[in-house]
Amino acid sequence: MESLFLLIPLSLILVGLLAWILHWSIKSGQFDDLDGPGESILMDDDAPSHQKVSEHSQQ
Repeated sequence: MESLFLLIPLSLILVGLLAWILHWSIKSGQFDDLDGPGESILMDDDAPSHQKVSEHSQQ
């Protein structure tokens, strides 16, 4: 029973800390663009450009 006097305030402090971290992450823009970084990997522009070998090789 005596441990509840310690655990209840600790859990309230932990919940408050987590709520502050969530608020901070939302305010700093962590959740603004959830799809962009995932799609940027798929839309990679590292493919080499087609080089013209001769003037007659047009495809």
